[in-house]
Amino acid sequence: MTPLLQVRGLTTRFPVGGQRVPIVDALDFDVHGSEVLALVGESGSGKSMTALSLMRLVPKPGHIDAGSIQLDGQELLDLPVRAMRRVRGAGVAMIFQEPMTSLNPVVRVGDQVVEAIRLHERVGRLAAIDRCRALFEQVGIPDAAARVEAYPHQLSGGLKQRVMIAMALSTRPRLLIADEPTTALDVTVQAQILRLLRQLQSETGMSILLITHDLGIVNELADRVAVMYAGRIIETAPRASLFERPRHPYTQGLLRSMPALAPPGERLPEIPGVVPSPKDWPEGCRFSTRCPEVMSSCRQAVPTAARAGRAHRVACHLLEGSEFEESTFHPGRPEGRR
Repeated sequence: MTPLLQVRGLTTRFPVGGQRVPIVDALDFDVHGSEVLALVGESGSGKSMTALSLMRLVPKPGHIDAGSIQLDGQELLDLPVRAMRRVRGAGVAMIFQEPMTSLNPVVRVGDQVVEAIRLHERVGRLAAIDRCRALFEQVGIPDAAARVEAYPHQLSGGLKQRVMIAMALSTRPRLLIADEPTTALDVTVQAQILRLLRQLQSETGMSILLITHDLGIVNELADRVAVMYAGRIIETAPRASLFERPRHPYTQGLLRSMPALAPPGERLPEIPGVVPSPKDWPEGCRFSTRCPEVMSSCRQAVPTAARAGRAHRVACHLLEGSEFEESTFHPGRPEGRR
């Protein structure tokens, strides 16, 4: 079955230190119909730039240099600017990290949603206002009729995020990109937003590309997971397979840092070092400078994605050894597969 979203070789470059470096580097992934795919990784991995590339909203002086982005078989990189504007909303919509900076502070939130509706559909203002109220009720905004008249500063962070979700749903997108949708929200509100997204996805059948660094959120929402590091996807698997048997050392490090998987009373292990700057990305495997199991081949050659189980693919030179193939993940053992 053809995926709803098919991304091949996507490369987005920015000028850094006198060079044009790939912040997003030759990405290949799919999002299927009615699926939630989580794109996971540390800050600096290129997740948000991937989302902006998919929307063709890469800020200058960045530029998409190569690749293909197909939505329902339509090549988005070939579309004129005006045609791409029509795709944004009706085809693919996005919830940004910080709702306060995404909403116009001097325009009522209802008017902002009405504008989005009328931009994509031939409806009168009164019909659009009625639709806005219905959307506010659908996303759980209390006293929806009154909230339509509110300004962003009059709403809590959780309500502003619900407004952003309502705006994204206003044109019935086939794909929703949610970029860190619970950032800056307290734990209780985070749980409410996650339940809302799960409910809306079930009701509408839309697909979701969920961008996050929080594996707890991934475990709540995702059907499949793509792990990203330093501009590249290094592991892709169904959620259960990834949590039960992660294959890449970086994925294992992320999972060990989850409080829910750590042995009681023990200090959470951490991945040493930080994601390198794009201008300092190492040759070969980009995780080689932090990997506890690095080999000489890791520093010399870029690993290619290979099958590591049913619907499970990983780009790691360790896949070539039988020890890797037969390994079992133990969260409490920092040495991993031994």
